[in-house]
Amino acid sequence: MELTAPLHAYLKTLCLPTIRDCYPEVVQQAVQESLSYEQFLLELLAREALARGEARIERRRHESRLPAAKRLTSFDLARLPLKVAQQIAALRDGGFLDRRENVLAFGNPGSGKTHLLCGLCHALIDQDRRVLYAPCSLLVQDLLLAKRELKLSALLKRLSRYEALLIDDLGYVQQSREEMEVLFTLLAERYERGSVLLTSNLPFSQWEAVFKDPMTTAAAIDRLVHHSVILELNLASYRMEHAQHAHRPAGAERPSENGISAGNVTSQNETEG
Repeated sequence: MELTAPLHAYLKTLCLPTIRDCYPEVVQQAVQESLSYEQFLLELLAREALARGEARIERRRHESRLPAAKRLTSFDLARLPLKVAQQIAALRDGGFLDRRENVLAFGNPGSGKTHLLCGLCHALIDQDRRVLYAPCSLLVQDLLLAKRELKLSALLKRLSRYEALLIDDLGYVQQSREEMEVLFTLLAERYERGSVLLTSNLPFSQWEAVFKDPMTTAAAIDRLVHHSVILELNLASYRMEHAQHAHRPAGAERPSENGISAGNVTSQNETEG
């Protein structure tokens, strides 16, 4: 017992809080199971490493700014077209981050683009990957402010530390030419250096209205599409379906999804430029 105080002091100095908390239990386990000194030490270090890993992942989740509720477990994966479901299954291992590939999700408003990519990013964080979520409108404001304060290079360097940058709702809010120029600078900076995940309800054929210039538009699309996975969510609005279901009389049949207008759906030809 006389060793308790100095032991706690050393563990505090060495920043080993988990070992400090669990070593009495592990001592008892070692006695009961006749563990060797190496096995005893290994058990203590394994518990410390596990706790640190869990804490690091939670820090990554906090700094990612991802919506906490938008997980793959809360997404109705059965709604996805078979091809998209297969693509998501392949992306979950995170290998595309090592290859610096992009993931571009297109579809109608309410089709689940944001939820799906946020859920994918949560799964990546579970694998100890660094991710940042940013609505496009807020991201360009941050970039523009940094440029005006002559701090753009510093912000780009900070963003480069994230393996995945999720830019949500490109084209949802019309931006100025100056704002789109700094966004293009970011995309050019990340090209083949870090993955961009992006959602948009606009097909590539309408991106000139976003980037304001044909050459800038073509260059932005070229950088995003090269080394990319394109997800086409040709779905009706989940929110609209949910609202209709909530107000549908008991016993009424669910409306067929076959009646969705094809004119409002991003086609493969459009997303491929």
